[in-house]
Amino acid sequence: MFVVSNRVYVNDGWCDEFEARFRKRAGEIDKQPGFVKMAVLRPAKPGAPYVVQTEWQDRAAFDGWVGSEDFRKAHANPMPKDAFAGGGGIEMHEVIISTDQ
Repeated sequence: MFVVSNRVYVNDGWCDEFEARFRKRAGEIDKQPGFVKMAVLRPAKPGAPYVVQTEWQDRAAFDGWVGSEDFRKAHANPMPKDAFAGGGGIEMHEVIISTDQ
């Protein structure tokens, strides 16, 4: 399993639009080979980043998504740059152990 976490610092006044864009998303990522799941995590305290976390069967599946036409379409209409603060970034991890209930 391969997990990608995108930490996004959203400026005040833009959080509702940021969340709405994910609620209205086309859902093309859900159809990608090797896609497992996605979660958009709202920060529990002010000043912390949102986390957009995706899980993939492996790194190759994630790389396939990033190189796809669906990825380009999903990122074709970004929010304005002033919606975001500095910092954040993408983190990638390979799962070595996981538990579920």
